Amino acid sequence: MGDILPIHPDRRRPREPEPLWREVLGRRLRDTRRRRGARLVDVAARAGVSPQYLSEIERGRKEPSSEMIAAVCGALNIDLGRLLGGISADLTRRPTLSTSRVATLPPAGGAGGATLLAA
Repeated sequence: MGDILPIHPDRRRPREPEPLWREVLGRRLRDTRRRRGARLVDVAARAGVSPQYLSEIERGRKEPSSEMIAAVCGALNIDLGRLLGGISADLTRRPTLSTSRVATLPPAGGAGGATLLAA
C-alpha cells in the first residue's frame, strides 16, 4: 500500500458549512413575504398549510414537497421558476474547490494512486 500522509486543515480561516437547499429556499420565501408586508398566517392560509408548517419551511427546518412549494409561491404570487433560479444562483455563488489545493500521489507499487482534495 501507499504511505499515509498527514493532512493539516487550513487554520487561517474556518469554513462555514455549505447551506442546505431547504435553508436557502426558506430564506428566499421569508424575505419575499416580508418585503411584500404579508403576514405568515395569511400566506399560510392562502397556501392551505398551517402557520407552524410555513414557519418551519421558512426557517429551513422542513423540506417541503414540490406541490407545497408551488402552493406557497401561489400564495405569495411569485413565479416558481424564478424562485428556483434564484436558489440555484445562491447555491452556485459559493466558492468552489481550488485546483491549486489538489495533490495527486504517485502510485505505490506501480498500480493506482490517490488524489487528495482539500477544501
